[in-house]
Amino acid sequence: MKQVVQNYKSGELAVLDVPVPGCKPGGVLVRTAYSLISTGTELMKVSEAGMSMLGKARSRPDQVAKVMQSVATNGVPATYRKVMGKLDSYTPLGYSLCGVVEQVGTGIDDVKVGDLVACAGNEHALHAELNWVPKNLYTPVPDGLAPRHAAFGTVGSIAMQGVRQGEPQLGEVALVIGLGLIGQLVVQLLTAAGVRVVGADPDPTRCELAERLGAAACGDPASAAVEAAVAELTDGHGVDQVYLAAGGGSNQPVELAARLARDRGRVVDIGKCRLDLPWNAYYEKELDVRFSRSYGPGRYDPSYELEGRDYPIGYVRWTERRNLACFLDLLARGSVDVEPLVSHVADFDDAVETYQRLKDGELKAVAVLFRYPEHAGEGEAQAPEVAVPAVRRGGGASTPARSAKTPVRLAFVGAGNYATSMLLPHLAQREGVELSTVVTTTALSAANAQRKFGFAEATTDLDSVLGDKSIDAVFVVTRHSSHAELTRQALLAGKTVFVEKPLALTEDELAGVLAAVEESGNDRLQVGFNRRFAPLLQDAKKRFGARTGPASLRYLVNAGLLGHGSWYLQQGTEGSRFAGEGGHFIDTASWLLEADPVSVYAVATSGNEDLQVVLRYPDGSTATISYVTTGAASFPKETLDLVADGKVLRLDDFVRASVYGRKRWVSSRLPKARDKGQNAELAAFIKAVRTGGPMPVPLESLVATTAATLAVQTGLVGGAPVTLARAR
Repeated sequence: MKQVVQNYKSGELAVLDVPVPGCKPGGVLVRTAYSLISTGTELMKVSEAGMSMLGKARSRPDQVAKVMQSVATNGVPATYRKVMGKLDSYTPLGYSLCGVVEQVGTGIDDVKVGDLVACAGNEHALHAELNWVPKNLYTPVPDGLAPRHAAFGTVGSIAMQGVRQGEPQLGEVALVIGLGLIGQLVVQLLTAAGVRVVGADPDPTRCELAERLGAAACGDPASAAVEAAVAELTDGHGVDQVYLAAGGGSNQPVELAARLARDRGRVVDIGKCRLDLPWNAYYEKELDVRFSRSYGPGRYDPSYELEGRDYPIGYVRWTERRNLACFLDLLARGSVDVEPLVSHVADFDDAVETYQRLKDGELKAVAVLFRYPEHAGEGEAQAPEVAVPAVRRGGGASTPARSAKTPVRLAFVGAGNYATSMLLPHLAQREGVELSTVVTTTALSAANAQRKFGFAEATTDLDSVLGDKSIDAVFVVTRHSSHAELTRQALLAGKTVFVEKPLALTEDELAGVLAAVEESGNDRLQVGFNRRFAPLLQDAKKRFGARTGPASLRYLVNAGLLGHGSWYLQQGTEGSRFAGEGGHFIDTASWLLEADPVSVYAVATSGNEDLQVVLRYPDGSTATISYVTTGAASFPKETLDLVADGKVLRLDDFVRASVYGRKRWVSSRLPKARDKGQNAELAAFIKAVRTGGPMPVPLESLVATTAATLAVQTGLVGGAPVTLARAR
């Protein structure tokens, strides 16, 4: 197997072929999927190795003292040979990883072969393809947590132990000095604990990152900004805790801590910075100085780490292993987000080059991951594939053509805002259409819809509609959580169905709809993806013409913030906001590119409010959907650019379109409100019902769009591209 090593005497870094470690009792053999470079601790070690012998001695006075003691005991020649022998040996690097259990030692019953685990320890969680890890230094990874995120477990435990030493309380204010990897995690943990945080770091990009991750304010410790922020948040009293997460030889961090801490505040040292405490400043405030020892209780205790002897929880609540499990749980629940900290992911084979780039300053990073070849695909996602169910049609129902003189009779299930503002106004006066029945859960809303749009009947009884053979088509316009089930029932009843997006919120719901198609033979289904029917976009697509090469499509959706109390916020029952309306934009992209996507990659800001969704298509085309809620309300909601073959199609919020090629075409501004295609979509649907002809959009396309929309959430959880596999 391969392992990253360093010669401390020469500074040489290498990826060596070394024997596979044995699987000893009391531990597991783990094949690494991702390991994390500690850009603080490891780079300090790498830098020290490149120093002269005098420089090494100056940087490690503790080791020099040991050498002098050995000289006094064993003499100069023996000590020299011992020191040179130790220096001129390869030492390992790394201490935080995630991997798959390959072999289980005797005495282990909490994991099995194939389980994903996070591992810790500078002797056991190394940058190596295989590691033997004792029981108290690994913990199972929660379902759905991406391996690349679980690889942060050890550094997360270090940050967590530091926060525990500070004993934060709800409503307190803390100062974090040093916003590297550990500092960024401390900021998030404190924020999750209800503490307001001020950050201090000379790097403005790190300050900006910390503010995005929850810090109230950040700034250069040499400026007045940090002191002003502390004064404002604490009414001039000073912060309750200071966390020293900085490195280097400057004494500035401990001096700043004394100046900005309140009387009897707590100062916690997590990093490795100079600690020449200014006696008067610390004495006058009676500051409580505490040290945080690595990952937590159990560290450096061989009986705990190597022999697996746990500490009773009643006496030691948070041990190394329990800290590790707790941090992974916070990651899995979204309370801490490490994805914004990932500056670079390097292949394990490029380890030496990566370290050199970090050391030289060419690669500026907060966190860097090594990705291991055996798990470049397997390890990146626990759910790397979402099945696009095959559409199987039974031999049952068929829809005969209707006489042009016979009206198409429609029933509406649901009469909410969208139905009454965007659908029913187009249908109420349409020739050849009869609004037969409206079904709602409350009698009054049904009565209002009947009065306003002229339904023949209003009821709260769905079964009466599904059993009425005179009704040709059913519109499902209810809340998202009921769409799939109501569609399934209507298909089984032999009705042609128009369901507003989304068709389904889960893969099981989608499978249920398709099972109804197969059982009944009724595939007469349309989902309300109206944008492909917009006259302006249809015209622009025709003028753009056929493509010969792959295209790049960018779709910016400035969705805006939801109003307080909106049922869209009920994600537990109604799905995420993108799950609800993202199908619109995926369908539009697929229609423009004339294919269904084959993979989906999604990333999100903290809280999953703003999404970037990248779709890949069979011919190499890509579509990027930026779904954002934090933009200006005055900016257009939807803008789209399609680029291919030396041509560009531009759509500006369904108000103006243009095509740039050999000639330029620009539409005239529409005199009326934006037409997003609802009227044309309904006309196509009614025509299909009346004639018995093909539905406006093939069912296979509706299923593919729905599966791609569902894959966005899968990708957000797994942190990796999701393949859309066509079932057969």
